[in-house]
Amino acid sequence: MNAVTPSHLGVFLKARRAQLSPRECGLPEPESARRVAGLRREEVARLAAISVDYYTRLEQGRVRASATVLATLVRALRLDEDQQRYLYELAGRSDARPRRRRTAQRVRPAMGRLLDQLTHTPALVLGKRLDVLAWNPAAVALYTDFASLPAARRNYVHLLFTDRTIRDLHRNWEHDARDAVAALRMEAAVDPDDPDLAHLVGSLSVQDADFRTWWAEHRVNGAAHGTKQYRHRLVGDLTLDCDTWSSPDGSGQRLMVLTAEPGTASHDALRVLTSWTAGQTETDRPEGLTR
Repeated sequence: MNAVTPSHLGVFLKARRAQLSPRECGLPEPESARRVAGLRREEVARLAAISVDYYTRLEQGRVRASATVLATLVRALRLDEDQQRYLYELAGRSDARPRRRRTAQRVRPAMGRLLDQLTHTPALVLGKRLDVLAWNPAAVALYTDFASLPAARRNYVHLLFTDRTIRDLHRNWEHDARDAVAALRMEAAVDPDDPDLAHLVGSLSVQDADFRTWWAEHRVNGAAHGTKQYRHRLVGDLTLDCDTWSSPDGSGQRLMVLTAEPGTASHDALRVLTSWTAGQTETDRPEGLTR
């Protein structure tokens, strides 16, 4: 491929935003008439969850976009497949375009065995990008039937923002969702050009204004413990300690466990909730392979 100067990318971005209206991108119509057609730089930056200054420098060819930023621009500017391919070529990242098939992650056998033994304790195995790789029956009782969800939707952050049942479960949803976005930011630091991460961030940035705003804040959170406040439709309010343990093999997998202090109402309610599924000892995963 012949080298393409950064200015060509800026020309393409300007041309594409001129073709779009705020209404078709889900933005409010301006009260006064516009001097130029299409979206303003500020509006594209808002849709892509990046700063106006960064987007301006991108149009001017003074900064190179990561795969994550390109993915958010694909959705913000509503590019079709040909336009996407062209965008990545201009950005010099043709090898970083999001793949159609996601990279398979296998649950470590030791993680799976431990998960099976936690009968009264909701637990999940989270992988890269906070993908939900495996779960036990108690986690199904608390959250949702993960097996009934398409594999592409089994992501902790995606479910927090898009699944009404899980969103309503969190009494302090905004706090927990912001922490999840900050944790995802930590993932981006490990592999900023991960195409699956780019696809996830791009999709959520377009779908949800809160995610778009919080992602743009660049807040990070690597906390391995905390407290979750839930309101379950069957047993009422629950206050649970949430602890995560990272796998020592460098796979990025971590075990997330939710417990309640003995003698509390939350402990009793959690025992009632998980007793309905305590007889199921196998985790709901096809041989440890999720995607």
